[in-house]
Amino acid sequence: MLGLKITVPLSQPYPITLSLENTALMVIDMQNDFCTPGGWADLKGFDVSYTQKPIEPLKVLLAALRQTPVTIIHTREGHRPDLSDCPPHKLARSKRQKAEIGSEGAMGRLLTRGSKSHDFVDALRPEPGEIVLDKPGKGAFVATDLDLILRQREIRQLLLAGVTTECCVHTTLRTANDLGYECLLLEDCCASLNPAFHRVSIEMTKTIFGWVIDSTDLLRSLGL
Repeated sequence: MLGLKITVPLSQPYPITLSLENTALMVIDMQNDFCTPGGWADLKGFDVSYTQKPIEPLKVLLAALRQTPVTIIHTREGHRPDLSDCPPHKLARSKRQKAEIGSEGAMGRLLTRGSKSHDFVDALRPEPGEIVLDKPGKGAFVATDLDLILRQREIRQLLLAGVTTECCVHTTLRTANDLGYECLLLEDCCASLNPAFHRVSIEMTKTIFGWVIDSTDLLRSLGL
């Protein structure tokens, strides 16, 4: 499959041709804090069953793309143990929402690097050789070396998945779009804690920022 270019006919707003050697899959923030009972989102009162929905399709997608030249990147949102990279307004908001960043939760300190709470869900742990990118904010390009990594690998196209669709996924997608990357959002591999936000984010992507497809259609196009 080395060097393979695939036209994905069912992607919207029009078919896109992927060069797999120049494509990266970004699995964004599939962490216990966002997807597991007892994590940050759960303590804030959200129903994490919504953010668990992408786990199964992502398992299938990762198993297939690991057989291809596609670069796989996993991101985690969280802060240094001393919280020196956590903006005061973000910390204050989390405290007001009864899920203070850095406080002790059922799986360790919330949204704090080094805790199980901050770590990936067990079903989607990175494999050796895959890139893990820790980020302090919502977008994966801010205060990280993501753009450098992508350009060093000659990546020009991004497949985006993870949580939440309207926040960390869409913030990353919008910046990538401005930086010149072609962005393909995998609808069934993304989720929001508010399903209405997910639906709007999908429509915005089709209209303004990139392409949208279901992962099963993508894998069918790739012959996987």
